[in-house]
Amino acid sequence: MLNVLTNRTFRHMFAAQLVALVGTGLATVALGLLAWQLAGADAGLVLGTALAIKMVAYVLLAPVAAALAERLPRRAFLVALDLLRASVVLFLPFVTEVWQIYVLIFLLQAASAGFTPAFQATIPDVLPDEQDYTNALSLMRLTEDMEQLLSPMLAAALLTLVSFPVLFGGTVAGFVASALLVLTVTLPARAPANQAGFWAATTKGARIYLATPRLRGLMLMELAVAAAGAMIYVNTVVLVQARFGLGASQVALAFAAFGAGSMVAAFLLPRVLDRIADRPVMLGGAGLMVAGVALVPLAPGLAGLMGLWAGIGFGFAFTQIPIGRILNRSARPEDRPALFAAQFALSHAAWLVTYPLAGWLGSAFGLTAAALGLAALGAVAMVAVMRLWPATDPVELAHAHPDLPADHPHLQGHQGDEHRHALMIDDLHHRWPRATGSTA
Repeated sequence: MLNVLTNRTFRHMFAAQLVALVGTGLATVALGLLAWQLAGADAGLVLGTALAIKMVAYVLLAPVAAALAERLPRRAFLVALDLLRASVVLFLPFVTEVWQIYVLIFLLQAASAGFTPAFQATIPDVLPDEQDYTNALSLMRLTEDMEQLLSPMLAAALLTLVSFPVLFGGTVAGFVASALLVLTVTLPARAPANQAGFWAATTKGARIYLATPRLRGLMLMELAVAAAGAMIYVNTVVLVQARFGLGASQVALAFAAFGAGSMVAAFLLPRVLDRIADRPVMLGGAGLMVAGVALVPLAPGLAGLMGLWAGIGFGFAFTQIPIGRILNRSARPEDRPALFAAQFALSHAAWLVTYPLAGWLGSAFGLTAAALGLAALGAVAMVAVMRLWPATDPVELAHAHPDLPADHPHLQGHQGDEHRHALMIDDLHHRWPRATGSTA
């Protein structure tokens, strides 16, 4: 896995992700404590609303940002968004009203809606070999897991010395360091994008996504993941501080358990994916997450909760690491940025549903009802995945082009009306073939 770090460009991009995520981890803990300070036992409702606003920014702005990014230098675009995120976080320690949290979260996540898909789409260009790319995905997942594990532990240590608003300073430092690291690399030239209109560029990724069966299944998979994940991100602070009567340091430890489970899975997955296809790996991970949330009402205390959170984190990595591989083989290089942005937006639409649902169920009916309701939603989503994503999902598909003239360049070298190749939705393939010989 670590051999990909010999690539200087990836090494610097990896470091940029690491420092930004550590800062983001500190902000996650600090935001939960800020919500508790302003709203007390209703902190889950405040966090659920704030995170729903975050999802609105992701869903609405990621495709627009991707269309803009096609027209701007990649490196400058990433650096500018890092600096914008740092500037917004500077204001969070001075918040005195709940509505101010909501405004700043929207601005912060509007910048992230542009940064994250653009960052993810650069990695296949930096590491074109599929095995290297798989190792990079696992390593980047491991980076996110380290953030889940180490950032809360760092936060817990810092909270013994300083008050929680100081943690936001760590977030600012992380974004600034990320910008500086991105400045040190030269990114590969992009494949030339189709010079379509702005609206066509904005919707291109969604059109590819919704026309590809495996990606439609992936979208429902993300709903199952979001149902379980929302319970953790929204209600951990309430479980630990209200139900168990513990403090801020224990909140950090609970988040760290989730990261630890995911980190173990990230170490295992490169070998697992050499032997098992992406679909069963991801279904197994989602099933583990849903089962873990269903067991939350039985958690007797912090230790039991940490065990469940670790298991859910393990399943989370199993669902998230293969996503980049699936996207990479579902679009041509010139369409990858748009597809990564569509994945970012459509997957976070699921979180837009589950974040406020987790907060509302917990506030209105209690944490047991929240856990069972979210687990039921996740189970329904998994059934839908198995129906939408074919168990047999070959890369190459036989299809025909009755609309193309016989001398069209795309048909050269193929005999008869039908041909076979790795099929992706693009300007020549508007629909997924239903059967051999069907129109693409």
